Amino acid sequence: MKIKQVDLFAIELQLNNPFVVSYGGYNSIQSIIVKITIDNGLVGYGEAVPDIYVTGETLESTYNILAHTLAPIIIDENPLNIERIHDLMDETIFGVPTAKAAIDIACYDVAGKSVGLPVYMLIGGRYRESMPITHVLSIDTPENMADEAAQCVEAGYRSLKLKVGTEPLEDVKKIKAVRERVAEDIAIRVDVNQGWKNSATALQILDKLAGLSIDWIEQPVTAIDIDGMVEIKSKSTIPMMIDEGLHSSVEMRQIISKRAADKVNIKLMKCGGIYPAVKLAHMAEMAGIECQIGSMVESSIGSAAGFHVAFSKKIITSAELTGPLKFEKDVGDLQYDIPIIKLNERPGLGIDVNEDILQELTVYSESIRRKS
Repeated sequence: MKIKQVDLFAIELQLNNPFVVSYGGYNSIQSIIVKITIDNGLVGYGEAVPDIYVTGETLESTYNILAHTLAPIIIDENPLNIERIHDLMDETIFGVPTAKAAIDIACYDVAGKSVGLPVYMLIGGRYRESMPITHVLSIDTPENMADEAAQCVEAGYRSLKLKVGTEPLEDVKKIKAVRERVAEDIAIRVDVNQGWKNSATALQILDKLAGLSIDWIEQPVTAIDIDGMVEIKSKSTIPMMIDEGLHSSVEMRQIISKRAADKVNIKLMKCGGIYPAVKLAHMAEMAGIECQIGSMVESSIGSAAGFHVAFSKKIITSAELTGPLKFEKDVGDLQYDIPIIKLNERPGLGIDVNEDILQELTVYSESIRRKS
């Protein structure tokens, strides 16, 4: 079994509503779909959703690295040899985890199809039958966020994630407004996306959130400020989660050794795909740190990959992969049953990719084959 062709599709996924976080707003999501074809005709799909603020990758840089650096080196490789493929990629180019994630996911998809097993069976088996999903509220006014929260609870959601981080005191009003509108048994998580900058500001704000039954605060300070997270965690009764501050095993070792977080948010786009995500989950489990599989607002392809990791690991207790619910059109058919999701038992990622929609959303594309 060998990879014979890699096709790349740079696409744009239009959002139903603008998605706003502390460092910017989006009306659409730019993504790169990778299609791997092996010598028996089976195909596997992967996805890269770059974020310049998180990994330093852009759509253009990621596409070019895939086309000219990573795709050529995996031609004639066996997609089942996933550790070898990661080693080849790492030896060829440093970093670029989002580009590597797309290759990784496509390899797992076609590998699962080739042996007739879902991806979760290739990485430890199925631990969960279903998982709750969390609705993510974009930054807005306190009134609008409270209204949206109430609508989501009425629709069946039992957990909400609030995006904040633009104005600390205004953030407090938003969080309080949402809590006043929803019952105590509705979980509220707060994602600052580094917006409170430093531990002094974060601690001042956390004092004002006492008594609001917050599940956790995610990345209140800048990504590189591990010591700031240590200070906040030691002085706050609200659990702390690290997101942007965790990319690879390098940061995970620091988080573990310094006891810098109660929880970590693992994202396939940050760490390089399914294979390294599983490694991070195992490291966290040994240290007793709960994990979440987070989202870069991927299509059904990237979201399904994240869910396969989440469903296979006991230490992964939450997942926030709701990108497919936010798009006007999606290239895949990942199925949700709000407020939960269940994965099927089909091989690979277990989704069908609509080639007509893929072509419709494609901005540019190319094919990479072995040079004769």
